[in-house]
Amino acid sequence: MKRITMQQIADHLGLSKFAVSKALSGKGGVSEATKKRVIQAASELGYFGQKSAYMKNQIPAERKASIHGKRSVLVLMPNIRFQNKESLYWGKILEGISEELELRQLGMIIVSESRAEDFLHVLNLEGILGMIGVGQIESSLLLEVHRSGLPLILVDHEDALIPTDTVFANNRDSMSRLCTHLVGLGHTRLHFLGDIQFSSSFHDRWIGFREVLELNGLTVPDRQDPMLRLRGVETGEYGPDVKEWIAVQKSSKPMPTALVCANDSIALHVRQLLKEADIEVPAGMAITGFDNIDDAYRSDPPITTVDVPKQAMGHRAVKKLLERISNPEQPYEKILVCAELVHRDSTAAPLAADAQK
Repeated sequence: MKRITMQQIADHLGLSKFAVSKALSGKGGVSEATKKRVIQAASELGYFGQKSAYMKNQIPAERKASIHGKRSVLVLMPNIRFQNKESLYWGKILEGISEELELRQLGMIIVSESRAEDFLHVLNLEGILGMIGVGQIESSLLLEVHRSGLPLILVDHEDALIPTDTVFANNRDSMSRLCTHLVGLGHTRLHFLGDIQFSSSFHDRWIGFREVLELNGLTVPDRQDPMLRLRGVETGEYGPDVKEWIAVQKSSKPMPTALVCANDSIALHVRQLLKEADIEVPAGMAITGFDNIDDAYRSDPPITTVDVPKQAMGHRAVKKLLERISNPEQPYEKILVCAELVHRDSTAAPLAADAQK
């Protein structure tokens, strides 16, 4: 296979080789928009996948030899989309990372900055074993980390531009089991609520939902359905849209018999909107969530959900980071941690009349 060069990237974009070099080296002299264009094109052309063309993570011998010493791991979790220690979801992943590092007598430095220049240049990277990225992180920031040579593991996030190990819950299979359970109860009109473009996890959950409906010959919501493109899923901004959708469903009929929400937070919000519309759960409509945050079982009724092993994902990320440090040339892995169904009172068989419609 022919080697991709900076000149080819420059020709592809109509830029100078000098501008491409500046963008890929992380130096100044090019705009942020140009930098993003160059990174995107380089990835599409296969530039980053070439061992000789771009710096791969090289672990100095002295760093490998001192894994068991008192060293630190950088945990990068930019405070966007409510990704913080107080989150019922992200906070549990951080707990898992902290527990595993403490067990191995390693320190943890949490960074919530969203720009590499705000922290990479003020840290003593010689004292850092590697980095664990948690949640959504911009490609430009991940590229800077990759360029630094630090081993990198991503949790609940992946980036098509940056080759690295990742740790996820098994979202697709777990959602498939959840929807198979609903179909087994007799539900034939299921609807998905979420933003299938919000994250890799949401998209995988949608795929698991869609596959079960297709296998059972049931109607699959169109990808352009507004309930699959909920705005502001992290803030609840979608509330008025869902409220209007529920009103339309009540008037048009037949209504869905089960609402499959992309996560527990959406399920809890929608549960309240159903109550305001005088639709009982589960008698009038079943509802499910995903993640098993603490508030899900405090709901009335408690929400049927999928228990994402959040702390276990944190533990596994640390173990994978240390594996990567010890074996830097091994192939990258996408690790899927199994998640289990949690059956609660928000789901039941549909009423006989609803099942026959």
